[in-house]
Order: sequence, then structure tokens, then C-alpha cells
Amino acid sequence: MSTMQSRTPWQVTRSVWFAMFMREAVSRTMADRMGWFWMIFEPVAVVSIIVLIRTQLRGTSQLITNADFIPWMIIGMMGFFLIREGLSRSQGAINSAQALFAYRQVQPVDPVIVRIWVDGMLRTVVFVLFVAGGVLLGLHIFPDNVLLGLLGWASLLALALGFALVISVIVKLIPETGKIINMLSLPLMIISGVILPLNSLPHSILEYLMLNPIVHGLELLRAGFFEHYHMVPGTSPLYLWLWILGLNAAGLLMHLRYKERLKAK
Repeated sequence: MSTMQSRTPWQVTRSVWFAMFMREAVSRTMADRMGWFWMIFEPVAVVSIIVLIRTQLRGTSQLITNADFIPWMIIGMMGFFLIREGLSRSQGAINSAQALFAYRQVQPVDPVIVRIWVDGMLRTVVFVLFVAGGVLLGLHIFPDNVLLGLLGWASLLALALGFALVISVIVKLIPETGKIINMLSLPLMIISGVILPLNSLPHSILEYLMLNPIVHGLELLRAGFFEHYHMVPGTSPLYLWLWILGLNAAGLLMHLRYKERLKAK
């Protein structure tokens, strides 16, 4: 009688992640028929409104050095939506998998990681569709430096994961904080330089806004699309990755520290 070879912890984790990935992907793409529509329509609607307002108030004047305004804003918006998904969808990740915690192989951190990975893949597909559509319309939206653009996108995804790991624990333990985080979405979009460039702001204000790591990620992403783009002064990939590593480490430690409480509630 042959004995079954025991699997390594990494093999078990991969199996759990794959099963949860399929569950989350089917739920996101099949259960909600309007899901794809809203992921595409929302950026189109926001861009159209902002362009209309700018045209009426300031004409077609150029505010961004060496970058067209519409592609500049689309790229920033796509990057910010990646972060926003990490802030919002991570809040219900643990509750959505509560029944699965009966299996000892499944930990509270697993649904958070898988959900951000699925969101990242879906947003990447939508971004590629926007780039393809923009190229067909004659917009300068294809990256001049593909590797730098990929680095910027991957950095924002890693930052979204860090936020998600921390927020998923905080909201699970203190549910009221979820409402506050959702309220911060619009102000965060404004101060991250998604809609309007931050270069025109006084240095006294800009130095505080640059404490926000999202700004650094968006500027790095835009630099990959526009070869001669002048990033906001003070942009630092090192600062961005210190935030990424710090948030991910803090989030993993919080999940480890409160693992039993996250399972019990």
C-alpha cells in the first residue's frame, strides 16, 4: 500500500489561492453583468466631464509639460482606481470568505491577497482596452518606455495590496472605520494629482502633498508613457517603495497578530 506524499506549505497555499482566485474571478465577471460596463464607463464619464469643464472654463490651454491632458488624466485615473479598489474592496474580503475558515489551510490573509490580485488583473485588462482605444483615436497614450510604465503599474498594485492588508484588519476589528475610508476616496483623488496637476501649487503646499505615496506612484506611471514628462518635484521611487514595503510588512504582521480574532468574528 503506497503512502501519499505530503505536500509542502507552499503547495498548499498555491492550491488555496488558485481555488479562491477562480471563485473570486467567476463572482466578479459572471455574477455581476454590469461589472465590466461600470469599470469601463466610470473612467469615460469622469474624463468627459473634466474635459468639458476645462474646455468651458480655460479653453484648451496646456497645463502639463510634454504631455497631452486627456491621456495624462486617463493614465492617472487608471492608476488611482487600482489604489481605490484596494481601499474599498478589501473591506469585505475577510467576511466574504468567513465560511472557508473552517478549513485550517485557509487563513484570513488569503482572500485579501486573492481579491487584490483579481482586481489588479481586471483593471489591467481595462487599462489595455483604454490604451488600444486611445491609439485608434489618435491619442498619445501608448507608453514611450514600456518597462518604466510596467514598473509604475506594478508599484501601484503593490501599494494597493499594502493598503488592503492593513485596512482589511482595521475594518474587520473596527467596522465603523470603513465609512471614513470610503468618504476619503474623492479628496484622495484630488490631492493625488489625478484630475489636476500639482506642479502649479505653491511649494509650501506641495511639500505636504508629496507625503502621499500615491502621488509618487502616479507620476512614475506617467513618466513611462511620456518620454519627456516633467514629474512633480520631489517624486521618489525609493520613497514609494519604502511605503510599499512598510505597508505590506505591517499588514502581514497585523494578520498574524489578530488571526484568531479575524476568524472568530
